[in-house]
Amino acid sequence: MSVSNSKTGVDNTLDTSTTDSRLSERRPTGGVDWAKDDHAVAVVDPDGEQTARFTVAHDQAGLRELVRRLLKAGVVEVGIERPDGPVVVALRQAGLVVFVIPPVQLKNLRSRYGSAGNKDDRFDAYVLADTVRTDHRRLRPLLSDTPTTTALRQTVRARRDLVAHRVAVANQLRAHLQICFPGAGGLFADIDSEISLRFLERFPTQDRADWLSPRRLGAWLASVGYCGRVDPTVLHTRLTDAPRGHTGDNTTASAAVTTAYTAVLRTLTKQIAELAARISEQLDTHPDAEIFTSLPRSGRVRAARLLAEIGDARGRFPTADSLVCLTGVAPSTRQSGKVRAVSFRWGADRELRDAICDFAGDSRHDNPWAADLYRRARARGHDHPHAVRVLARAWVSIIWACWTTHSTYQPDRHRALQRILSQDQPAAA
Repeated sequence: MSVSNSKTGVDNTLDTSTTDSRLSERRPTGGVDWAKDDHAVAVVDPDGEQTARFTVAHDQAGLRELVRRLLKAGVVEVGIERPDGPVVVALRQAGLVVFVIPPVQLKNLRSRYGSAGNKDDRFDAYVLADTVRTDHRRLRPLLSDTPTTTALRQTVRARRDLVAHRVAVANQLRAHLQICFPGAGGLFADIDSEISLRFLERFPTQDRADWLSPRRLGAWLASVGYCGRVDPTVLHTRLTDAPRGHTGDNTTASAAVTTAYTAVLRTLTKQIAELAARISEQLDTHPDAEIFTSLPRSGRVRAARLLAEIGDARGRFPTADSLVCLTGVAPSTRQSGKVRAVSFRWGADRELRDAICDFAGDSRHDNPWAADLYRRARARGHDHPHAVRVLARAWVSIIWACWTTHSTYQPDRHRALQRILSQDQPAAA
């Protein structure tokens, strides 16, 4: 039986073939309530009585004390709320079996022991320990990805965070220009493009832009290597037709703000590019790279993100459905009596869901089967995000099959795709 941890991305299903011998010994269990500065720890005997309760500091000496006291108490299995960090590393290095029980589940488990709903770190440690004692058959020991995958995940998530920061700064710059220099805000397609940043560095205010004529603008664009997709006369018309911005004494402060935003955007863009290059290098050395780069429109960064979020600990997902549930692309069904409701699945690994949906949404532009599945979902009345999740649900089963068999995606062996292609050929004829 399996239980997927939505917040941590850990599938807690007990591998009875490897742990039954330990469980039959009925040994004490431990619980650690993780915190920033110190950690509350509880030890529960096989009958559910708390035999020890203590706190350790979050430093090397404290972690050594934590492991020493747990081993001295005869603890083999430990419950904790998160799957990573120095505490988990110390526990696993000591040979302890770690079970991850996410905060959302822990919150619901508190009601077992009282109705007040009080939050206390020491009590939470006891709940974690007792849950491992009573529910170990529904839990799977923590399985970690290889260091290569863990490092790739760190790089991928760092790049994604910087992209989010760049979008935020670009929006701030756009809002600033709408007030002080409206013509520059809509001059080029992207406010954070290279040509747009160069223009704002050279002409940060309305006063400086007033010097431009179509001929002067064309000469400047040629000097910075503009691609020439839009005629300089059209660009100059955009400048002159827009509402006028601040002029005179008001321009000094406005120019300083514009310069600050452009400098931040340049830095972010540079770091994003460097991380993308680093991701490509890490992907080249990963054993599973070929599996994910073979997917349609996966590219390099997108393939690396899929690989990093799914991981390479294949024991976490013994079935395709276990991966589907954790991604949150399958709906959640609630039924009571004659009432049955199907709704969005909130409990999911959000990083994994975002990676799968990002891939699925773009795959329809290159894969006829994906395009047909998306089109039929829209025809049933689903909006775009819902249709993408429907498509993602189908892709997860394919990805899981490739992932578990260490094989690449092969369109000629994708029967559903081949049926679509065979239908298109007579229609074209």
